[in-house]
Amino acid sequence: MGESIRSMADVKRLIEAFGFLPFFANGIAGFSIEEHTPAELWYNGTVDGKDDWPVWDWKGPLIASGGCMYGKLFQKKAGFVSEKWIPDLVNVRRAGTDFQERYEEGLVYYKDKAVYETVRMYGSLLTPHLKYRCGYQKGGSTGFETVVTRLQMQTDLCIADFCYRVDKTGKEYGWGIARYITPEAQFSDAFVRSAFDRPPEESRERIYSHLSALLPHATEKQLLNIIG
Repeated sequence: MGESIRSMADVKRLIEAFGFLPFFANGIAGFSIEEHTPAELWYNGTVDGKDDWPVWDWKGPLIASGGCMYGKLFQKKAGFVSEKWIPDLVNVRRAGTDFQERYEEGLVYYKDKAVYETVRMYGSLLTPHLKYRCGYQKGGSTGFETVVTRLQMQTDLCIADFCYRVDKTGKEYGWGIARYITPEAQFSDAFVRSAFDRPPEESRERIYSHLSALLPHATEKQLLNIIG
């Protein structure tokens, strides 16, 4: 990964080439968007009254362009997975079973199920709306970030887009607000679960072989931490 990111197209190309692309530095040298983004594209100061984070603002359009999944997928931190590798990652993270099976086996928390089923029922939900519908308000349930991070790490949820608040003049401001969705709703049930016909360990080995060939300097432990 010696390339320097200069455009959204560069990020998309790297996602497709590597299959797995963490957003932040993670201990494997050079294996992140952060390490290959020039300072002026990571943060470019305030432009027209709004903080300008170019590479951050590309996340929504990259998701919308298709061909990748985005969320907190790597050691509870954000990153992309190319469409090609989604089924194998899902097979590993879900152990080849569906959500209800895992819940009945005691492998899913009740809070997680409530959030997951709410997103599934509405198709997709912005963070404030999801919090409201699941009772994560002042004086209500706590631990929302823990729940949605866990659901993303399990590949039960991902992020469909980011929306911005708009001021009285029509200008966007603040950080992007995540819209959550299930991978099945973003892609399709059949596609997302298409690797379930092979053992999860086989999917793990496929991902490991792929990453170890691309990242020969990474240790076994580092790669297994990325795979999850």
